[in-house]
Amino acid sequence: MDAVRAKIAGRTLTTGDRLPSIRAFAAAMGVSPSTVVDAYDRLAAEGVIHARQGSGFYVATAPPPLALGEIGPRLDRTIDPFWVSRQSLDTGEDVAKPGCGWLPADWMPTASLRRATRRLAKADDTLLTEYGATRGALGLRRLLARQFAGEGLEIGPDQILLTGSGTQAIDLVCRFLLRPGDTVLVDDPCYFNFRALLRAHQVDVVGVPYTPYGPDTERFAEAAAAHRPRLYVTNSALHNPTGATLAPQVAHRVLNIAAAHDMTIVEDDIFADFEPEPSPRLATLDGLSRVVRIGSFSKTLSASIRCGYIASGADWIDALIDLQVATHFSGVSPVAAELVHAALSDGGYRKHIDMLRRRLARARGDTAARLKPLGIVPWLMPRGGFYLWCRLPEGCDAAALAGRALRDGVVLAPGDVFSVSRTAAGYMRFNVAQMAAPAVYPALGRGLADAMHTLPTF
Repeated sequence: MDAVRAKIAGRTLTTGDRLPSIRAFAAAMGVSPSTVVDAYDRLAAEGVIHARQGSGFYVATAPPPLALGEIGPRLDRTIDPFWVSRQSLDTGEDVAKPGCGWLPADWMPTASLRRATRRLAKADDTLLTEYGATRGALGLRRLLARQFAGEGLEIGPDQILLTGSGTQAIDLVCRFLLRPGDTVLVDDPCYFNFRALLRAHQVDVVGVPYTPYGPDTERFAEAAAAHRPRLYVTNSALHNPTGATLAPQVAHRVLNIAAAHDMTIVEDDIFADFEPEPSPRLATLDGLSRVVRIGSFSKTLSASIRCGYIASGADWIDALIDLQVATHFSGVSPVAAELVHAALSDGGYRKHIDMLRRRLARARGDTAARLKPLGIVPWLMPRGGFYLWCRLPEGCDAAALAGRALRDGVVLAPGDVFSVSRTAAGYMRFNVAQMAAPAVYPALGRGLADAMHTLPTF
């Protein structure tokens, strides 16, 4: 009975759907047919299902509203991806946020954005008032195509679809390719909103251990063979949360495994501009044959100006456009696309990126040095970017530390938020650009002292 209710609540079964036959469900549940008969009869008595003579049992009730927090296991809120996202987004400016995923405002190219905004005020009325084209602004798509060509990915602007954000881009791909009950591979650990978004799509998520050189290819091959996943979702450049860089041999092995098991790869390339030198990209090596590239400009330009993109094979773009029209009518705002295009075309953007790389390199070193006396050590020192994935002192639980720090006005990102297998309780992701707030290190010190004090002594 609980299994049927769960399928209805999760919308695997909806009103009017036929339930599995008594014999098939008994075999699937490992019980006798008489047990299933009894369960179906009780559910029918409650009005959840109804019988049709000679046809079987059908769902009778409308499913309850979808509550994402109820899908999957109940988690301690400090390791729930939704909770961490909401704490980062909803807390005020007086709260320090070394657990968040963006740079401080004074690190961003606000002067360039203001210039672009002033120019936009003189634009045609249609740009300011009307929907945009279904593929998004041609000028920005051409600029992206030129950037991709510079790294060896030769595609035209018609193979690029602009979206309302990077998250919307990945959501569209998931809507296009996935059905409830499909399996998706992710890195373990991985970006926590991948987990949150996939939970919303009601798919089975399987984690593959991540190494300093990319996914563990032996475990990746085993998972692909055992689970027949539809998708693999990853960051290749400056992996989130670990900061690792994909090695060429690992990239080729991953592509070969994906081809052998007819698996599509979604490569989130949002951190590309932070790399001092480009590392291997699955999309470039594959030529968008079975890799879909997605990205946005929220990390380097502005999280407020929402604009993302999908780059894929030409045969998928039209279907993705239809899906975007159906779910959002028009994808990216023409105003947002114009602002992004103007800022990226501004002669100061490249200088801004160079400045960010230098500033972040100093911040990574400073943060590692200040964490060391606390017994917090980076798993590796990344080539770029703003994350440090760190080991906590032996026996310290990251979720407990995050809960303690929140009372001191500090939002942290504990390791198990990123881990499908929940094997990262001893890790924490730190945003080095957000570590300068005065409250951060005292809160860490108090939290660690509390954690060590509660450890058993022998």
